[in-house]
Amino acid sequence: MEKLDAFFEKASGFVWGLPLLVLLIGGGIFLLIYSRFIPFKYFGHAIQVLRGKYDNAEDEGEITHFQALMTALSSTVGMGNIAGVAVAIAAGGPGAVFWMWVSGIVGMSTKFFTCSLAILYRGKDDSGQIQGGPMYFIMEGLGKSWKFLAVFFSLAGLIGALPVFNVNQLTQAVNDILLVPNGIAKSFSTDLIIGVFLAIITAIVVLGGLDRISKTASKLVPAMVVFYFIAVLIILFVNREVIPSYFKLIFTDAFAAENYKGDPLFGGVLGALIVLGIRRGAFSNEAGIGTAPMAHGATRTNQPIREGLVAMLGPFIDTLIVCTLTAMCILVTGVWQTSEANGVSLTAKAFSDAMPGFGTYILLVCIAIFSISSLFSYSYYGTKCLSFLIGTKYSHYYNYFYIASILLGATTSLALMINVIDTFFALMAIPTMLATLILAPKVMKRAKDYFKAL
Repeated sequence: MEKLDAFFEKASGFVWGLPLLVLLIGGGIFLLIYSRFIPFKYFGHAIQVLRGKYDNAEDEGEITHFQALMTALSSTVGMGNIAGVAVAIAAGGPGAVFWMWVSGIVGMSTKFFTCSLAILYRGKDDSGQIQGGPMYFIMEGLGKSWKFLAVFFSLAGLIGALPVFNVNQLTQAVNDILLVPNGIAKSFSTDLIIGVFLAIITAIVVLGGLDRISKTASKLVPAMVVFYFIAVLIILFVNREVIPSYFKLIFTDAFAAENYKGDPLFGGVLGALIVLGIRRGAFSNEAGIGTAPMAHGATRTNQPIREGLVAMLGPFIDTLIVCTLTAMCILVTGVWQTSEANGVSLTAKAFSDAMPGFGTYILLVCIAIFSISSLFSYSYYGTKCLSFLIGTKYSHYYNYFYIASILLGATTSLALMINVIDTFFALMAIPTMLATLILAPKVMKRAKDYFKAL
């Protein structure tokens, strides 16, 4: 395990180098400017689409706009928002939050383009079913000569879609909040029992297919965001006098990088802080990675731009709202300076300090719902990748591999799980962003026509 950990630490550092940063953030900024900020101007229209004003049962697809966004959000609004933010602040200080925001704003534009393409260039699988996602818009939009890029994405997606980080952090939370305080020592056995329990719950939902996943997600996600929002507001109210100073510190520390604890990059700690914030932001909202287009590609609509606008709301909810709430909790309670904890344990410390006695239990409920809903969506992404590679007849085998990986995530280290997912997310981003940048003019042509008609 130590050798594996060292390998993926090096692999993660290598793939998240300057070229990928330029592709993911530089490409996102290009799309932002290239679109002339048009998607942002129609934010209100996006909410109308989400509410079902333009739903048409006659359109091709499997699920509604709302179900598509909730399926995508159930994978992004998860442990990245609770544990990922804590990892970023523990390593980079308050300034890391600013670069997560940058990732979120740029990600809104990226999601607009990638998810518009998911509808614009839907393909058919070997069973004749309409499908969307990077592998299909690469094949349909760029042609069969680019198939190697679609295959590369799908292979990386088989590992990138595994739920190992979510499971790892949920297991850690159950140990820290529920078992250890009640005299049950953390051990391999307790981790394995938690893993088996999660595997059973996941199996019940994911073996039911997209319809069950989307319906479950559309009920869980809105409820969990509201519940978490209320819990965090209580913590912020208790510490209201220090909120302005810490909010200011996010901006000043973003360029001073005085609290960064890792190795310098690109000749200094600021470069390393930027990469840290972007990586954690990308892990949180998954913009440019290519997972969300697979969910949005199944939407019942014939209007690509409409789905792009709905998808754009994802990073706004995920990074600019939920991640900010977690970050402010950790900052205003001061645990980022007084505790050696990392990941979900650091967020739990913030809840415990602000609401002694019951705060950690509130967080545990949030974590459980966040994590379990994420488990459902990721299985759908991996299944789609496998069905593209070897056919729909064999795609269900991925679910068994996926469920087995839950046991691995529950019983291994946080560092290894972060590095594995970071590595494969980076590999998924390369074909997704390359194809999106090449096909961006096609999206803008459709966008101009759509907004003109509107």
